[in-house]
Amino acid sequence: MALPFLPGNNFNPSLGKTKHHKSHHFDVCNETSMMVGEAKPGIGGEPLPFQKAKPRTSKFPKGEGSNLPAWVAFDRQVLCFDAFYQEGVVERREEQYRIRKCKIYFYLEDDSIQVIEPRFKNAGVPQGTIIRRHRVPRPPPNDDDFYTVEDFNVGNELNLYSKVFKITGCDDFTHNFLKKLGVRIGQPASAPGDPYMGYRKAMDESMQPLRPYEKYDSLKQFLDHDRHVLRFFCYWDDSENMFGDQRQMVMHYFLADDTIEIREVIPPNAGRDSAPVFVKRGKLPKNIDNLKLPGVVTDRTVLNVFGPMGHGGRYILDSLKTGSICPEFYKDSDLTLGTAINVWGRKFILTDCDEFTREYYRTKFGVNEFTPLIMPGDKGARFNKEFPPYNGFGSEEDSLCSCMSLLPKPPKRDFIKFMERDRRGMDSNVLRFLARMDTEKPIDKDRRFIISYFMSDDTLLVFEPPVRNSGIIGGKFLERGRVKKPNQMPYSIELSEYYTAQDLYVGALVNFNKHKFVLIDADEYAFRYMEQQPQEFPKCNLQMVLEKIRSKLSQNMEDVRSFFTRSDGTGSGVSDYNSFRQLLMQSGLIKRCDPMNQNYSKIAEEVDGSLTEQEIMCVARHFASGGQQGGMDAQKLVAIAQEQLRKRNYESFNNLLETMQHQDRAKSGFISQEALRTVFLSNHVPLPDDMLRAVLATAPTNENGEVEYGEFLRSINWRDFPVPPMQYQPVHTDEDWKGTVANNEVTSVNYFALLEAIFGKPFNSE
Repeated sequence: MALPFLPGNNFNPSLGKTKHHKSHHFDVCNETSMMVGEAKPGIGGEPLPFQKAKPRTSKFPKGEGSNLPAWVAFDRQVLCFDAFYQEGVVERREEQYRIRKCKIYFYLEDDSIQVIEPRFKNAGVPQGTIIRRHRVPRPPPNDDDFYTVEDFNVGNELNLYSKVFKITGCDDFTHNFLKKLGVRIGQPASAPGDPYMGYRKAMDESMQPLRPYEKYDSLKQFLDHDRHVLRFFCYWDDSENMFGDQRQMVMHYFLADDTIEIREVIPPNAGRDSAPVFVKRGKLPKNIDNLKLPGVVTDRTVLNVFGPMGHGGRYILDSLKTGSICPEFYKDSDLTLGTAINVWGRKFILTDCDEFTREYYRTKFGVNEFTPLIMPGDKGARFNKEFPPYNGFGSEEDSLCSCMSLLPKPPKRDFIKFMERDRRGMDSNVLRFLARMDTEKPIDKDRRFIISYFMSDDTLLVFEPPVRNSGIIGGKFLERGRVKKPNQMPYSIELSEYYTAQDLYVGALVNFNKHKFVLIDADEYAFRYMEQQPQEFPKCNLQMVLEKIRSKLSQNMEDVRSFFTRSDGTGSGVSDYNSFRQLLMQSGLIKRCDPMNQNYSKIAEEVDGSLTEQEIMCVARHFASGGQQGGMDAQKLVAIAQEQLRKRNYESFNNLLETMQHQDRAKSGFISQEALRTVFLSNHVPLPDDMLRAVLATAPTNENGEVEYGEFLRSINWRDFPVPPMQYQPVHTDEDWKGTVANNEVTSVNYFALLEAIFGKPFNSE
C-alpha cells in the first residue's frame, strides 16, 4: 500500500546526494563545437525523468548463478557469422563487381568486432583480415555509439566503415546463444555467386597441361622408414661358366623408397678387384626385357592429335592408361629365405638375414620361420688359417699376438666381465669349495684344501688351512692363476682349455698340475650363486635333476611313497636326509660311495648316468624342511628387516596396508604368502626376497598357512614400533670359512613337496 501524496509523506530525492553541479553540454573537439552532455543533462549529471539512457555496451539478461562481469563470464566466447559484401570494379570489361565472402567475429567479452576474408588461390586481391579487432562505431550521425549484440542476426545488414555486410548464416554456438537471448533468428541464405570467379573456374577446368604428369606421394613412406634397411645374405652360383665360382653377396633393401643395393663379400687372396658395389642402389625389375626406345615408357600416352602442331592443336590423352607399360619391381613381400631372385639375368639365392629383418617380417607378415640355408661347398680349395705352435715363452695368448701383426700387442683383457664379476659389497663373486687329495698316501689322506674360483678372470687359488700338530705347514698350495685341463698336448697349434666354473661342483674330480682333488663341500655363497643361475650351472638346475629322478622313479611310484611313509613314523611329511640318500642309492641314481671315501675316484668311473653330490644337495636344499630354519630367532630377523628399511628410509607402510586390505577379499585379516610377496614387489619395498621369506616364516599364520598381514606390518614398521637394533652380517665372510664346520647343513627333507614335484600329484598321507 503506497503512502498518500501529501506533504511530509514522501522522501527527499536529494537525500544523500553529493553532486549538485550543472552538466557540461557543449565542448570543442578537433576545432569543432559539438554537444557532448546529452546523455546526462540533469543536475549532478543525472538524466531527466523522461529521458532514457542509451546503452553503451551489450546488455545481457540476468541468469542464475554468480553475478560475474562480462569480461569474466564471456571469456573466450565468440559469435561467428557468415557474411558477404559487394565490391564494385571499374575500368574492367570482364567484371563489373565482385562478391567477397567473409567471416564476422563478435567477441562477447568486450563487444569488439573482427572481419576476416578467407584466402582463395589465385584470387588476385589482398585477402585476410579486413577489419582488425576493436569496437566498431555505428555510421554517422550515430557515430558516438558502437555495435552491440542486438545488432547481429541472420539476415541483417551491417555498415562497417562504409562497407555493407549482409549476414547469411552462423555457426551452432552462435545459433544457440542468440536463442537463449530470446532473439528470433532469421532463415540462413546463400551468398550470390561471383560471375567472374565462375568464369575463371570454368576456364581452369577446361585447360589441360601440355605435360600432364601425375604426382606420386612418397613422403609418408620416406618419413616412416628412413634409415630402415633390410639385410639379406645371398650368393651367386657362377660355377657353370668358365672360371666361375660361387660368390657371396650382401643385399640391402631400403624401405624408404623400395630400392635394392648388392655388395660383394670378397675373401682375402681371392684375386678379384675389391669393387665397393656389385649392383648400385635402384629399383630391381623382376623381368628383364629389351631396352625400350626413348618415349616408350611414359606416365601418360597420347592417343591422337587433332589439328596442326603448335598453337591451336589439341591432344587426346590416354586417361585410362591402356597403353602404359608398368614394369614390376621387387618388393619386401617377394624376399624370403630360399627365394631365387633375378638380378639382371643372374640368379641370386637368399640364405640368411639379420635380426632387424627377422623382426620386421614377424611384425608385418607374421613369418616366424627363418631357417638359414647352407651354401653349397665351393669346388675350389680352401685353406684354414693356421698359427704356429706355442713356443713356451710367455702365455699362449701372448705368443699368439706376436703372430697376428708385425707390431705385437699384449692380449686384451675382458674388461666388461671383470667389471660385472668383480667384488661389489657382499657379493664377492668367488666360489669356494672344500677339497681333499685323491691319493693313497696316508700322510695326504687327511689334508683339506680350500679351492677358490674367481669369476672375474677365471682364475683358481688353492689354499691349505694350517692344522695344529699335523706336521704340514699350511698356506698357499697353488698361486692364483688359470689352470689347464689335463691330457692336452703341451705345444699345440690350438689354444689350451682351462678349468671353468662349470667344471667345479661338489663331487667333481679335478686335476691341478698332476695333483688330483675331490670336491667334497662348498660354502653357502657358492651354493646360492649356482642355484640362482641354473642356466650357467647345469648341476644346480632343479628341473633337470628332477627329470633324471622322474625317469628312474616313474615306474615305482607306490614303492617310493611307501618307503617314505615307513621312514616317517609321525606322518609329518618330513624325512631325514639319510633316508633320502638311501632311496636314491636303491634306485641306482647315486654312486654307492661317499666323496669322503678314498676310493671315490675309482668307483665314480664305474657308474654312469647317476646323480652327483651337487645335484643331490641341490634337491635336498630346495625341499629342505622349514623346521631347520629356526637357527635364527624371530626377534633378530625382525630387527634385521627394520634395519634394512630404516637404511633405505622407507615409510609407506599405510600404502602397504591399503593394498593388502584390497587383496583381502573376504576381509578376514589374512592373505597368502605369495600375495603378500607380490604386494611387496609391486610397492617396491627395499627388502630382499630371501630376507622377506625368512621374516614370513616367523609371522603369525592361520590353519591355511595365510599370514596375518596387520600384525606382520606392525612387526616390520620401524617408525611406529621400533625394536632394538642388532649388528648383523647377512653372509659370513668367505675368508673365515675353513670348511671344518657344516654351514646350513640339510638334515631333513619335505618329501610331500618332493613327490608332488616328481609325480605331479599331491601326496596323500592316508
